[in-house]
Amino acid sequence: MSTSSSSRLYGSIQLRRNRGLAGLYLVVAAFLILYALLFPGILSIGGFSKFTQNWFPLALVTMAQALLMLNGGITLAIGPLVSLGAVIAATTMEGALGVPGGILAASLAGLSIGAVIGAIVTYLRLPAIIVTLAGSFIIGGVALILLPRPGGFIPDWLSTVLAGHTPVAFLLLIVILALWKAFLATPLGLGIYAAGDNPVGAFRSGVPVERVKVAAFALSGLLAALTGLFVAAQTGSGDPVIGTPFTLNSIAAAVLGGVGFLGGKGTMRGTICGSLLLSVMINVMFFLGFPPVAQYVAQGLIIVGAIAVPELLGQWRARR
Repeated sequence: MSTSSSSRLYGSIQLRRNRGLAGLYLVVAAFLILYALLFPGILSIGGFSKFTQNWFPLALVTMAQALLMLNGGITLAIGPLVSLGAVIAATTMEGALGVPGGILAASLAGLSIGAVIGAIVTYLRLPAIIVTLAGSFIIGGVALILLPRPGGFIPDWLSTVLAGHTPVAFLLLIVILALWKAFLATPLGLGIYAAGDNPVGAFRSGVPVERVKVAAFALSGLLAALTGLFVAAQTGSGDPVIGTPFTLNSIAAAVLGGVGFLGGKGTMRGTICGSLLLSVMINVMFFLGFPPVAQYVAQGLIIVGAIAVPELLGQWRARR
């Protein structure tokens, strides 16, 4: 195949994968402009840094959720894994290995717990939503045993680096997206999409579907635990329940980003835009003076609309 033919094929694949995201990009742009008008301080380095620091954890957990949704699964253990990552980081960084030891401990915990959950789902043929729901109680209980109340130790310099007045969080997000792009070029990365879209066809094509699913759970757990580490650096301590809101928010942001529940549908850039939209939307409603109850109602209506409108448009095109 010639270079020009390969380029055209790649372009057509990318166009198909981005189909339906144009509207999302426009909505995100409109909310960002409105947010900048309501809060001009976001255009400064300090304001942009603080905004990205608040957005970054949601972006990470949405990526963690999307990994499983692309593979045809879902997890309800995201929030407890975030809490456990924060607790492990806060209770180990004071030890002999310091910050590197805390980062390694949180990473290994997320990776191994995710792999164990993935193995149970995959090899015992149990529904992911049931296994992860049960796992969320166990993980949350372990976090409370390790640290019954907020506390622990996070070095001041780490909090300053990750949650200071520089856009380190934004740079980290760019690095993670670059790593995801490189990961997609590997057999494992391609297998996540293939196994989610058509597990039988992927298996017949030589994709190790079961190993791919376990790997997706493991990587999802790693991202969730690293989110907890970042949140601990933000707050300066570990909190055994700080990750609770992230579970449903990660699902909502992934759905807003166009990721389907049945697997194989969606992109990580759409996922990131979905998390950005949810984050900006919350800030805009706050500056507009929406009471908390109205914010929840508005979020729910927007999420339902984001799901319903594409489906209705698809049905309308099919009838034409």
